Amino acid sequence: MIQSYNFGKITINENSYNSDLIIYKNEINDKWWRKEGHNLCIDDIQEIINKKPDILIIGTGAYGLMKVPPELINYLEKINIQVIVKKTKEACVEYNKLCQDKHVIAALHLTC
Repeated sequence: MIQSYNFGKITINENSYNSDLIIYKNEINDKWWRKEGHNLCIDDIQEIINKKPDILIIGTGAYGLMKVPPELINYLEKINIQVIVKKTKEACVEYNKLCQDKHVIAALHLTC
């Protein structure tokens, strides 16, 4: 569970992180980096796609500056991955609501 999120810092299961990350059911990748910075592309989430979640929650940053192209969302939905895109604070709330009952992965941009 995500205990807290503030610009640049997130606390998950009593551990704090200061870099963008991906939350899987049993692990956290706190070395997540995107090839195009604030533009999410398929290569940035290929590892997530390989794990075949029911839902992918994408946190676009405190101010929503990370962009998720509509064609990427369409592709994910075609392969039966529901996509939820929100500013990171709202994405954290959504993750906590859904993570107990579904196979959910969250990819979170912690700053901008």
